[in-house]
Amino acid sequence: MMKLFLLLGSANAFLFVALGAFGAHALKDKLEATGYLKTFETGVQYHMIHAVALIAVAILTKYLSATGLVHGAGWAFLIGIILFSGSLYALSLTGIKILGAITPLGGLAFLVGWALLFAAAWME
Repeated sequence: MMKLFLLLGSANAFLFVALGAFGAHALKDKLEATGYLKTFETGVQYHMIHAVALIAVAILTKYLSATGLVHGAGWAFLIGIILFSGSLYALSLTGIKILGAITPLGGLAFLVGWALLFAAAWME
């Protein structure tokens, strides 16, 4: 699992850089015109934070004995990236406001991930 979470974290960090650059250069005028630039930037910010969290999960699987909790945190972070950042990207690009209803589910997944990491550390 260490390798898997390291791959997922690295791939998501790559996507963060690519999407951040894409938003800043290719989409900036379109997103500013629609008022969704800040929404897109929020998605990018949380994407990177949790890409790094996935890399931390990969490292922590080696050092924490509660690996089930650590693995759960990794999956929760990945689900959070998909739901939270993904919904904000989709909302920004399409203007379909109902997509914003998905965003809190991603936020909840992020909270679950951090709670699972806390529990794993507590059990050490």
